[in-house]
Amino acid sequence: MARSRNRIQVIMECTEHKDSGKPGTSRYITTKNKKNTTDRLELKKFNPILNKVTLHKEIK
Repeated sequence: MARSRNRIQVIMECTEHKDSGKPGTSRYITTKNKKNTTDRLELKKFNPILNKVTLHKEIK
């Protein structure tokens, strides 16, 4: 059976981390279906540097 190429890997980066002035970055790697979700993905994920849940946006 042929494998579907609809799912792609995307990198999520924290939006609040740049403004905090702390060193480092908070990034997550996840997958999305590019046919169902054509716009950029936004999810709330845990940022271990800021020690709270923040909004992460797709950068790639």
